[in-house]
Amino acid sequence: MGSFVNLSPTRMSMNFQSFISRPICILILLFLVGTTHAQESLNEIIERYNSFEDELSEKGRTAWTNYSEESVELKLNTYRSLQDALNNLSKDSLSETDVINLEMLSYILADEIFLLEYESYLMPLSSEGGFVISMMYSTSYVRLVNDEAIENYTAKLKDVPRYIDQRIDLMRRGIQENKMRPKLVVNNCTAILKDFLSYSGESFFLFKPFSNAGISPDKELVDEIIRSFEKLQDFLEGEYLEAAPEELGISKVKDGMAFYLQRVQYFSSLDMHPMQVFEIGISEVQRIKSEMEAVLATLEFDGDLQDFIEYLRTDEKFYAKTPEELLYYAAWLSKKAEEILPKYFTHLPRLPFTVSPVAPEIAPNYTVGRYSGGSMHSQKPGQYLVNTYKYDTRPLYLMPALTLHEAVPGHHLQISLAKEIEDLPSFRSYYLSAFGEGWGLYAEYLGKEAGIYETAYEEFGRLCYEMWRACRLVID
Repeated sequence: MGSFVNLSPTRMSMNFQSFISRPICILILLFLVGTTHAQESLNEIIERYNSFEDELSEKGRTAWTNYSEESVELKLNTYRSLQDALNNLSKDSLSETDVINLEMLSYILADEIFLLEYESYLMPLSSEGGFVISMMYSTSYVRLVNDEAIENYTAKLKDVPRYIDQRIDLMRRGIQENKMRPKLVVNNCTAILKDFLSYSGESFFLFKPFSNAGISPDKELVDEIIRSFEKLQDFLEGEYLEAAPEELGISKVKDGMAFYLQRVQYFSSLDMHPMQVFEIGISEVQRIKSEMEAVLATLEFDGDLQDFIEYLRTDEKFYAKTPEELLYYAAWLSKKAEEILPKYFTHLPRLPFTVSPVAPEIAPNYTVGRYSGGSMHSQKPGQYLVNTYKYDTRPLYLMPALTLHEAVPGHHLQISLAKEIEDLPSFRSYYLSAFGEGWGLYAEYLGKEAGIYETAYEEFGRLCYEMWRACRLVID
């Protein structure tokens, strides 16, 4: 019925117009309009989005993401349709909560549409491993607790060769279309793959859920998956590395500046030009340097700021003697940070978190620390991950600020609370960098008011993290 709504008497055939009078035409049209589907409400649009995402999630139980032309087109058409429906809504009659729901969903959809239209999946690598590391992370949520879970995960493992072949084909297209990562990133990825493949057979990372459950996987399936990853390694070390550019940055990639501009606007959530980011970085470097010099002035140190930084880098007293010492210190700081929570927050999450070392396979290219979200449903706590690789280069005076940022009251508190809020769409708990990282920075600063930084060195460590971020804005 909906296809008739836009008809008018002048577009109908002359025979039809001559058969009925104009008033009757109008009545018929009004009837047709009245019987078509009414404009979708915000709740109906959200439900349609949730249903589509649930369907993708359900497919993800037994298969890896499909980037076939048909699958990409389906996603694009769905997201565009949802975005169009949101654009047709008026905010005038919506509550404040509904306006936030509308704007956040629109923000998410716009990013999904851009990435699919740009075909960012043609360059799926990153300095930390890209899609391969994503595969590893996905196994940490797998619990083979019953026959259904075993069947689902086995089916997903059987899909690995198809998935790897598709990724290789897409990266070949990336070579042709000049959408590639530079040699530095490729070399990092091949090093990670080499480490993964050193754990051959059932000890390979994808089979850890089986070993955790005391189950032996099918030997032929193990061999087939290992061969797929060896094929990926050969492709990256050969054909892809040879074609990859030497120059770093996105500007030389096809439509790279447009991609970069969109990324700046997405991650900042602001209509901001990259040059504005650069200028903010310059300004922040100057501010933080002044604050660092003020901290130095409180110490009886014979030398300037550069001399002090060299002292911090080379004096052994600022570093752990073992990986365990670094982990124990992070765990103690976590409990110390928890002590201040009731004073500053009236609502705390139910989900606990743990302190864990970064997996050795990825540690060489990993940051000092990071947070990995958990789930009550998956019976998995949040994880404050501490990198013990080259532990003797991880300054202890940085750890208070890192703990406040990654654990509490930083990412664990914010992410877990967002997941536990009731009566809101699930996408309201999605992690958006502008808010999430802003909250992490606030958590670091709150530690100053709460007395977490007990020495000038630890306060200097807080400023070191601020300087690190400011320098990244400048370098970017």
